[in-house]
Amino acid sequence: MTDTQQTVYVVEDDEAVRDSLELLLKSDGKPVRTYDNANAFLKDYSDKMAGCIVLDIRMPGMDGMELQKKLNEKHSILPIIFVTGHGDVPMAVDAMKEGAVDFIQKPYREEALLQKIEAALEQDREQRKTLGEKQEILRRVKSLTPREHEIMDRMIAGQANKVIAIELEISQRTVEIHRSRVMHKMGTHSLAHLVRMVLSVKDLIDER
Repeated sequence: MTDTQQTVYVVEDDEAVRDSLELLLKSDGKPVRTYDNANAFLKDYSDKMAGCIVLDIRMPGMDGMELQKKLNEKHSILPIIFVTGHGDVPMAVDAMKEGAVDFIQKPYREEALLQKIEAALEQDREQRKTLGEKQEILRRVKSLTPREHEIMDRMIAGQANKVIAIELEISQRTVEIHRSRVMHKMGTHSLAHLVRMVLSVKDLIDER
């Protein structure tokens, strides 16, 4: 599955509630997909999915918090809104500590739920924009040769061309050429900008 359109994924075991949510969201012009249990959603899940999840906490089998944990293990960035009964509020608070963006108690006002969903969709858009920018920076970093990468690391560390040349036992002119290529491939003319770019993807570089 390769969803690129933002979709509201409803995971709710109560058929009446599920159908009601589907009708509400469609009437508001939002693409929606429903699931009657957490395992069904997990089976369908892809990191290409965009949108948000409206997730019931208490469900037979895998409950909402277990699903959240499994999605966290998959590094999912889909915002989660938990739908809770009155007695589930402490659980919902715990779920938010684990990354859920919001929760809403049953019975809820439709307008309030739609507002929370719109906020979650906006968060998803912003996260994906940032992730896209990071992936582009990472692509540029990967385009560097091993020597260019080595030079870039030393540039970021603040080493002067003369120092780099001495430590790598190459000419200062060679360092200047590599330095110019690094800046060109990374798409910047500013060392400060280069530093900011590389630091923004350091976690992704370290994972590799």
